[in-house]
Amino acid sequence: MDQARLHLMLCGGTGCHASGSKSFHEALDAELKNQGLEKEVRVIETGCNGFCALGPVMLVQPEGIFYQQLKADDAAELVESHFLKGRPVQRLMYRDPVSKKTMAHMDEIPFFAHQMIWAMRNKGLIDPESIDEYIARDGYFGMAKALTEMSSEDIIGEIKASGLRGRGGAGFPTGVKWGFAAQAKSDVKYVLCNADEGDPGAFMDRSILEADPHAVLEGMIIAAKAINATQGYIYCRTEYPLAIQRLSLAIEKARDYGLLGEDILGSGFGFDVDIYQGAGAFVCGEETALMRSIEGRRGMPRPRPPFPANKGLWDKPTVLNNVETLANVGQIMLNGGQWYASVGTESSKGTKVFAISGDINNIGLVEVPMGISLRKMIYDIGGGIPNKRKFKAVQLGGPSGGCIPEKYLDTPVDYEEIAKVGAIMGSGGVIVMDEKTCMVDMARFFMDFIQEESCGKCTPCREGTRRILEILEKISEGRGEPGDIETLEELSEVIKSSSLCGLGQTAPNPVLSTLNYFRDEYYAHVYEKRCPAKRCVALLKFTVDPDKCKKCGLCFKACPTGAVQWEKKQPASIDKEKCIQCMACYDACRFDAIE
Repeated sequence: MDQARLHLMLCGGTGCHASGSKSFHEALDAELKNQGLEKEVRVIETGCNGFCALGPVMLVQPEGIFYQQLKADDAAELVESHFLKGRPVQRLMYRDPVSKKTMAHMDEIPFFAHQMIWAMRNKGLIDPESIDEYIARDGYFGMAKALTEMSSEDIIGEIKASGLRGRGGAGFPTGVKWGFAAQAKSDVKYVLCNADEGDPGAFMDRSILEADPHAVLEGMIIAAKAINATQGYIYCRTEYPLAIQRLSLAIEKARDYGLLGEDILGSGFGFDVDIYQGAGAFVCGEETALMRSIEGRRGMPRPRPPFPANKGLWDKPTVLNNVETLANVGQIMLNGGQWYASVGTESSKGTKVFAISGDINNIGLVEVPMGISLRKMIYDIGGGIPNKRKFKAVQLGGPSGGCIPEKYLDTPVDYEEIAKVGAIMGSGGVIVMDEKTCMVDMARFFMDFIQEESCGKCTPCREGTRRILEILEKISEGRGEPGDIETLEELSEVIKSSSLCGLGQTAPNPVLSTLNYFRDEYYAHVYEKRCPAKRCVALLKFTVDPDKCKKCGLCFKACPTGAVQWEKKQPASIDKEKCIQCMACYDACRFDAIE
């Protein structure tokens, strides 16, 4: 490897690509060449760094200086000031939204400082397209140990000792699942990686695949040795082209290095992996639906038992784990199960990756120890709620998760404790909502997604979610009637208890949790024809309360049609003939003066 004075670790995840990292990269390369620094300063495109809201981001090593929101126009100043003259550019550094303090180094930024990086340990630190850089970070060492020093029983025993549970949502103990498949009698067995990830706001699996594809391959090879499988498939939705590109390259390189294929490392054990691109149906994240899709059939779940460990892909014993689960396996083999189990709670060990989004200052991916409180995750890492608004709820577990109110913010995040307050761990989607969020509308949004993604095989899910959505739409539009709330509850319980797969069984969670914690909002919509959060357009008057109006003119400036009329030192008013009910005036008003 060529020696360089500085390594510029430029985030090359999908989020930063969308924010313009490619044009910045081109400008940076050109400027380094122009200054004659192309051999001294090396630019490395990494996978997702995690702080997606600030992209494109770049870490300067070995100094550890973190730059954010970079543009092509910044390249010349960075090269001349920092990389040529040694004067870091302060205006491109992170500025804390609360303290307003400028922070130069990544390890002093709260978003990074409170994390514990295990599954994503290589994010932003290596070139994901270089197998050598992965090996230099102890990559494939855990696999080598498993293949040359350990039996199937030893591997499964170590995974059981680690307490690792499936990170896809169900939280089933990984070692137990592997044990069932290992005991199954068959000449052919399969290991599958679930990279279908379809939750709105969740992108942790995609980011791991983009940043560290070899970690997933290593986990699959170890799983294969544990159950004696010879073939694996990575089921990845086709909307993830960068992940598929880097995975394909990783598989090719691993084969070249003798880490995939026949007689891996001369151990006598052989295993190979192919990628299967899914069309993006949410239900294909369910394991039996995923297997049917790989078989070339319509992706629909089937009743269990028989469980996939005995009768899975093409009716052969099959182990399926998601991306994050597999990314932990190599490190567990290398460091031991007890090392992994030393972090977390009694029932939930290790770390978990979450995708934090919504009404929060620091949007991005975070990896934290199990047992951390929601409050610490939202305020210490997430930076709290922007625009001085109040926290209202956090939705945990994807579209079929639950909304947790403020009184439960100190709940430790583990599988059992989160379930007690009406949510699920899910794959790790965390959506934070401020006081301007209408909980009826939020339930309607998630039910719209679930109803659209129901495969339609079982009646409770197909018809029940459709009926719930119709009632929620009716309530949001001001047509709610007495009895609607009770019908929502009754329907939700029926769907939970009678649906075929996990999608239907968890589908009513957004409705039940909002009814449980925000029932007064449902009553206000149905009986008072009022939306307390002022988000349901049909229930708004679009008039200005002159007593509350501070005559600031912010609504006037925000209105795109000239419907808001305002003069200096006079309260505003709204011309309903011109108003298109776009909500711009509501969002601009800081004094709740618009009814």
